[in-house]
Amino acid sequence: MQITLKQIETFVRLASLRSFRRVAEQMNTTQPNVSTRIAALEAALNLRLFERDAGSVVLTDQGKTVLPLAARALEATEALLYAGDATSRQSILRLGVAETVAQTWLHRFLREMAVRFPHVVVELTVDLTFNLQRALIDGSLDIAFLNGPVPDLSIANLPLGTVALLWVAAPQIAGALPDRVEADDLARFPILTHARNTRPYAEVVDYFNRRSRRHSRPVSSSNLAAYLNMTLDGLGIATLPSPLVERFLRSGELVALDCDWAPTPMNFTASYVTMPASPVAEAAARLAVEVADWQPNAV
Repeated sequence: MQITLKQIETFVRLASLRSFRRVAEQMNTTQPNVSTRIAALEAALNLRLFERDAGSVVLTDQGKTVLPLAARALEATEALLYAGDATSRQSILRLGVAETVAQTWLHRFLREMAVRFPHVVVELTVDLTFNLQRALIDGSLDIAFLNGPVPDLSIANLPLGTVALLWVAAPQIAGALPDRVEADDLARFPILTHARNTRPYAEVVDYFNRRSRRHSRPVSSSNLAAYLNMTLDGLGIATLPSPLVERFLRSGELVALDCDWAPTPMNFTASYVTMPASPVAEAAARLAVEVADWQPNAV
Protein backbone atom coordinates (compact mmCIF):
# COMPACT_ATOMS: atom_id res chain seq x y z
CA MET A 1 0.00 0.00 0.00
CA GLN A 2 1.31 3.47 -0.92
CA ILE A 3 2.06 6.13 1.73
CA THR A 4 1.20 9.72 0.85
CA LEU A 5 2.73 12.97 2.14
CA LYS A 6 -0.73 14.04 3.27
CA GLN A 7 -0.91 10.98 5.54
CA ILE A 8 2.54 11.73 6.97
CA GLU A 9 1.67 15.38 7.58
CA THR A 10 -1.60 14.38 9.27
CA PHE A 11 0.28 11.93 11.50
CA VAL A 12 2.85 14.57 12.54
CA ARG A 13 0.18 17.18 13.24
CA LEU A 14 -1.93 14.74 15.27
CA ALA A 15 1.11 13.71 17.32
CA SER A 16 1.66 17.38 18.15
CA LEU A 17 -1.92 18.60 18.65
CA ARG A 18 -3.43 15.37 20.07
CA SER A 19 -6.83 16.36 18.72
CA PHE A 20 -8.58 15.16 15.55
CA ARG A 21 -10.68 18.34 15.57
CA ARG A 22 -7.69 20.69 15.71
CA VAL A 23 -5.89 18.78 12.97
CA ALA A 24 -8.98 18.93 10.77
CA GLU A 25 -9.24 22.70 11.34
CA GLN A 26 -5.55 23.28 10.55
CA MET A 27 -5.62 21.15 7.41
CA ASN A 28 -8.97 22.51 6.22
CA THR A 29 -10.59 19.10 6.14
CA THR A 30 -12.98 16.98 8.22
CA GLN A 31 -12.37 14.76 11.23
CA PRO A 32 -13.42 11.63 9.29
CA ASN A 33 -10.78 12.46 6.66
CA VAL A 34 -8.14 12.78 9.39
CA SER A 35 -9.18 9.41 10.82
CA THR A 36 -9.10 7.83 7.35
CA ARG A 37 -5.57 9.10 6.68
CA ILE A 38 -4.28 7.80 10.01
CA ALA A 39 -5.95 4.43 9.50
CA ALA A 40 -4.46 4.16 6.00
CA LEU A 41 -0.98 5.01 7.30
CA GLU A 42 -1.28 2.46 10.11
CA ALA A 43 -2.38 -0.16 7.58
CA ALA A 44 0.51 0.64 5.23
CA LEU A 45 3.06 0.42 8.05
CA ASN A 46 1.29 -2.47 9.79
CA LEU A 47 1.70 -0.51 13.04
CA ARG A 48 -0.65 0.99 15.60
CA LEU A 49 0.43 4.63 15.92
CA PHE A 50 -2.12 6.01 18.39
CA GLU A 51 -4.17 4.91 21.36
CA ARG A 52 -7.64 6.48 21.35
CA ASP A 53 -9.55 6.55 24.62
CA ALA A 54 -12.47 8.79 25.62
CA GLY A 55 -11.43 11.51 23.25
CA SER A 56 -7.72 11.48 24.11
CA VAL A 57 -5.11 10.70 21.46
CA VAL A 58 -1.74 9.37 22.64
CA LEU A 59 1.19 8.02 20.65
CA THR A 60 1.96 4.33 21.12
CA ASP A 61 5.56 3.21 21.55
CA GLN A 62 5.54 2.32 17.86
CA GLY A 63 4.19 5.78 17.07
CA LYS A 64 6.99 7.41 19.08
CA THR A 65 9.51 5.45 17.02
CA VAL A 66 7.95 6.48 13.71
CA LEU A 67 7.43 10.18 14.59
CA PRO A 68 11.02 11.44 14.10
CA LEU A 69 11.22 9.57 10.79
CA ALA A 70 7.98 11.17 9.62
CA ALA A 71 9.11 14.63 10.76
CA ARG A 72 12.37 14.27 8.81
CA ALA A 73 10.44 13.15 5.73
CA LEU A 74 8.30 16.29 5.87
CA GLU A 75 11.34 18.48 6.48
CA ALA A 76 13.10 16.98 3.46
CA THR A 77 10.02 17.55 1.32
CA GLU A 78 9.77 21.19 2.41
CA ALA A 79 13.47 21.70 1.71
CA LEU A 80 13.00 20.26 -1.78
CA LEU A 81 10.05 22.57 -2.46
CA TYR A 82 12.08 25.57 -1.37
CA ALA A 83 15.29 24.54 -3.15
CA GLY A 84 16.92 27.38 -5.03
CA ASP A 85 14.85 30.32 -3.79
CA ALA A 86 13.02 30.29 -0.47
CA THR A 87 11.11 33.43 -1.43
CA SER A 88 9.61 32.13 -4.65
CA ARG A 89 6.58 30.44 -3.12
CA GLN A 90 3.55 32.35 -1.87
CA SER A 91 2.86 31.51 1.77
CA ILE A 92 1.34 32.90 4.95
CA LEU A 93 3.31 33.26 8.18
CA ARG A 94 1.14 33.51 11.30
CA LEU A 95 3.24 35.60 13.67
CA GLY A 96 2.48 36.43 17.29
CA VAL A 97 4.43 39.01 19.29
CA ALA A 98 4.49 40.24 22.86
CA GLU A 99 3.85 43.97 23.17
CA THR A 100 7.42 44.69 24.31
CA VAL A 101 8.52 43.52 20.86
CA ALA A 102 5.68 45.35 19.11
CA GLN A 103 6.72 48.62 20.79
CA THR A 104 10.44 48.31 19.97
CA TRP A 105 11.95 46.51 16.95
CA LEU A 106 8.97 44.78 15.28
CA HIS A 107 8.78 47.43 12.52
CA ARG A 108 12.38 46.72 11.53
CA PHE A 109 11.70 42.98 11.42
CA LEU A 110 8.62 43.41 9.21
CA ARG A 111 10.49 45.74 6.88
CA GLU A 112 13.34 43.22 6.50
CA MET A 113 10.87 40.35 5.99
CA ALA A 114 9.30 42.27 3.11
CA VAL A 115 12.72 42.66 1.49
CA ARG A 116 14.00 39.12 1.96
CA PHE A 117 10.72 37.22 1.59
CA PRO A 118 8.46 39.33 -0.64
CA HIS A 119 6.09 36.42 -1.30
CA VAL A 120 5.43 35.76 2.39
CA VAL A 121 2.32 37.39 3.84
CA VAL A 122 2.63 38.03 7.59
CA GLU A 123 -0.55 37.73 9.65
CA LEU A 124 0.23 39.56 12.90
CA THR A 125 -1.17 39.01 16.41
CA VAL A 126 -0.09 41.09 19.42
CA ASP A 127 -0.98 39.38 22.69
CA LEU A 128 0.21 38.26 26.11
CA THR A 129 2.96 35.62 26.25
CA PHE A 130 0.53 33.27 28.04
CA ASN A 131 -1.86 33.38 25.08
CA LEU A 132 0.90 33.25 22.47
CA GLN A 133 2.33 30.08 24.01
CA ARG A 134 -1.06 28.37 23.87
CA ALA A 135 -1.56 29.47 20.26
CA LEU A 136 1.82 28.03 19.25
CA ILE A 137 1.14 24.71 20.93
CA ASP A 138 -2.36 24.34 19.50
CA GLY A 139 -1.16 25.28 16.02
CA SER A 140 -2.90 28.67 15.68
CA LEU A 141 0.48 30.40 15.19
CA ASP A 142 3.59 29.41 13.24
CA ILE A 143 6.04 31.56 15.22
CA ALA A 144 6.02 33.96 18.16
CA PHE A 145 8.40 36.47 19.73
CA LEU A 146 7.64 36.18 23.44
CA ASN A 147 8.91 35.83 26.98
CA GLY A 148 10.09 32.25 26.56
CA PRO A 149 11.23 29.64 26.02
CA VAL A 150 8.16 27.54 25.22
CA PRO A 151 8.58 24.13 26.91
CA ASP A 152 7.10 21.89 24.24
CA LEU A 153 8.86 19.27 22.12
CA SER A 154 7.20 20.54 18.95
CA ILE A 155 8.56 24.09 19.45
CA ALA A 156 12.10 25.35 18.77
CA ASN A 157 13.36 28.40 20.69
CA LEU A 158 16.05 30.84 19.56
CA PRO A 159 17.23 33.44 22.14
CA LEU A 160 16.48 37.08 21.29
CA GLY A 161 17.91 38.68 24.43
CA THR A 162 17.11 39.68 27.98
CA VAL A 163 15.17 42.79 28.98
CA ALA A 164 15.28 44.38 32.43
CA LEU A 165 12.13 45.69 34.10
CA LEU A 166 12.75 49.08 35.74
CA TRP A 167 10.84 50.95 38.41
CA VAL A 168 10.13 54.37 36.87
CA ALA A 169 8.11 57.43 37.78
CA ALA A 170 7.49 60.96 36.60
CA PRO A 171 9.82 63.58 38.17
CA GLN A 172 7.11 64.97 40.45
CA ILE A 173 6.62 61.53 42.03
CA ALA A 174 10.31 60.62 42.08
CA GLY A 175 11.07 63.87 43.90
CA ALA A 176 8.76 62.86 46.75
CA LEU A 177 10.59 59.56 47.31
CA PRO A 178 13.85 58.78 49.16
CA ASP A 179 16.99 58.01 47.15
CA ARG A 180 16.61 54.31 47.97
CA VAL A 181 12.99 53.16 47.84
CA GLU A 182 11.33 50.15 49.43
CA ALA A 183 7.89 48.59 49.20
CA ASP A 184 6.27 50.96 51.72
CA ASP A 185 7.59 53.97 49.78
CA LEU A 186 6.23 52.69 46.49
CA ALA A 187 2.88 51.71 48.01
CA ARG A 188 2.08 55.37 48.71
CA PHE A 189 1.26 55.65 44.99
CA PRO A 190 -0.73 53.58 42.48
CA ILE A 191 1.42 50.76 41.08
CA LEU A 192 1.12 50.24 37.32
CA THR A 193 2.27 46.90 35.98
CA HIS A 194 1.78 44.10 33.46
CA ALA A 195 -1.44 42.22 32.84
CA ARG A 196 -2.71 39.42 35.01
CA ASN A 197 -1.54 35.95 33.93
CA THR A 198 1.99 37.32 33.48
CA ARG A 199 5.03 36.60 35.61
CA PRO A 200 5.86 40.31 36.22
CA TYR A 201 2.37 40.91 37.61
CA ALA A 202 2.58 37.88 39.91
CA GLU A 203 6.03 38.92 41.15
CA VAL A 204 4.94 42.51 41.86
CA VAL A 205 1.89 41.35 43.82
CA ASP A 206 4.06 38.92 45.80
CA TYR A 207 6.63 41.66 46.53
CA PHE A 208 4.06 43.98 48.11
CA ASN A 209 2.38 41.15 49.99
CA ARG A 210 5.71 40.20 51.56
CA ARG A 211 7.41 43.56 52.03
CA SER A 212 4.81 46.30 52.46
CA ARG A 213 2.74 47.19 55.52
CA ARG A 214 0.56 49.39 53.32
CA HIS A 215 -2.30 47.96 51.29
CA SER A 216 -1.33 48.03 47.62
CA ARG A 217 -3.31 46.66 44.71
CA PRO A 218 -1.35 46.93 41.44
CA VAL A 219 -3.19 48.33 38.44
CA SER A 220 -2.69 45.77 35.68
CA SER A 221 -2.82 46.46 31.95
CA SER A 222 -2.24 44.39 28.83
CA ASN A 223 -1.38 47.60 26.95
CA LEU A 224 2.18 48.73 27.69
CA ALA A 225 1.76 51.96 25.75
CA ALA A 226 -1.28 52.89 27.83
CA TYR A 227 0.38 52.50 31.20
CA LEU A 228 3.58 54.11 29.91
CA ASN A 229 1.48 57.20 29.13
CA MET A 230 -0.16 56.99 32.55
CA THR A 231 3.30 56.94 34.14
CA LEU A 232 4.41 59.92 32.06
CA ASP A 233 1.31 61.78 33.25
CA GLY A 234 2.25 61.13 36.89
CA LEU A 235 -0.63 58.77 37.61
CA GLY A 236 1.53 56.17 39.32
CA ILE A 237 4.80 54.26 39.57
CA ALA A 238 5.43 51.54 36.97
CA THR A 239 7.58 48.53 36.18
CA LEU A 240 8.38 48.88 32.48
CA PRO A 241 10.80 47.19 30.03
CA SER A 242 14.04 49.13 29.77
CA PRO A 243 13.98 49.51 25.93
CA LEU A 244 10.56 51.15 26.20
CA VAL A 245 11.63 53.87 28.63
CA GLU A 246 15.23 54.62 27.59
CA ARG A 247 14.44 57.78 25.62
CA PHE A 248 12.17 59.11 28.37
CA LEU A 249 14.92 58.57 30.94
CA ARG A 250 17.37 60.45 28.74
CA SER A 251 14.94 63.33 28.25
CA GLY A 252 14.12 63.52 31.96
CA GLU A 253 10.42 62.80 31.43
CA LEU A 254 10.84 59.71 33.61
CA VAL A 255 13.19 58.87 36.46
CA ALA A 256 14.54 55.38 37.20
CA LEU A 257 14.03 54.54 40.89
CA ASP A 258 16.71 52.83 42.98
CA CYS A 259 14.58 50.10 44.54
CA ASP A 260 15.50 47.26 46.88
CA TRP A 261 13.84 44.80 44.47
CA ALA A 262 12.97 44.49 40.77
CA PRO A 263 11.01 41.87 38.81
CA THR A 264 12.95 39.11 37.10
CA PRO A 265 14.31 40.21 33.71
CA MET A 266 12.35 38.86 30.74
CA ASN A 267 14.12 36.41 28.43
CA PHE A 268 12.69 36.69 24.94
CA THR A 269 12.78 33.94 22.33
CA ALA A 270 11.77 33.46 18.73
CA SER A 271 9.74 30.28 19.17
CA TYR A 272 8.46 28.40 16.14
CA VAL A 273 6.65 25.19 15.30
CA THR A 274 8.88 22.37 14.07
CA MET A 275 6.29 19.64 13.55
CA PRO A 276 5.53 19.89 10.76
CA ALA A 277 8.69 21.74 9.73
CA SER A 278 8.37 25.20 8.21
CA PRO A 279 11.44 26.66 6.47
CA VAL A 280 9.76 30.08 6.40
CA ALA A 281 9.13 30.06 10.17
CA GLU A 282 12.70 28.97 10.84
CA ALA A 283 14.06 31.65 8.49
CA ALA A 284 11.88 34.27 10.21
CA ALA A 285 13.18 33.19 13.62
CA ARG A 286 16.78 33.54 12.47
CA LEU A 287 16.00 36.95 10.99
CA ALA A 288 14.52 38.03 14.32
CA VAL A 289 17.81 37.11 16.02
CA GLU A 290 19.58 39.42 13.55
CA VAL A 291 17.14 42.30 13.95
CA ALA A 292 16.49 42.28 17.71
CA ASP A 293 18.62 44.96 19.32
CA TRP A 294 18.70 43.27 22.72
CA GLN A 295 21.95 41.48 23.44
CA PRO A 296 21.45 37.87 24.61
CA ASN A 297 21.85 37.49 28.37
CA ALA A 298 22.59 41.18 28.82
CA VAL A 299 20.36 43.67 30.61
